[in-house]
Amino acid sequence: MTILIGVGASTGTAHGFARLIHGPDDFTQFQSGDVLVCRTTDPAWTPLFSMASAVVTETGGMLSHAAIVAREFGIPAVLGVRDALDLLADGESLAIDGARGTVTLMDSE
Repeated sequence: MTILIGVGASTGTAHGFARLIHGPDDFTQFQSGDVLVCRTTDPAWTPLFSMASAVVTETGGMLSHAAIVAREFGIPAVLGVRDALDLLADGESLAIDGARGTVTLMDSE
């Protein structure tokens, strides 16, 4: 089992499939219940939070856009996960723990 570590910026736990989103052109690929995995977010990304089960970003901390919006929507967020877009595969099953700041890859042995 592989566990990635970041900053737990919004508490709670969630399970879902990783959806790697590189920019607004990828927004249509996002489905309700997916885990949003991206480099960072800004206000244009806010509609995805209403569908996301959790958020994982490569940058950011407790006061970043992703952290604040995730807390508002009541979904777990783990931020500052270095190389998340390279280490996670699109569609991979993840368990997110926003209190501990962990992203667990459920498909890996």
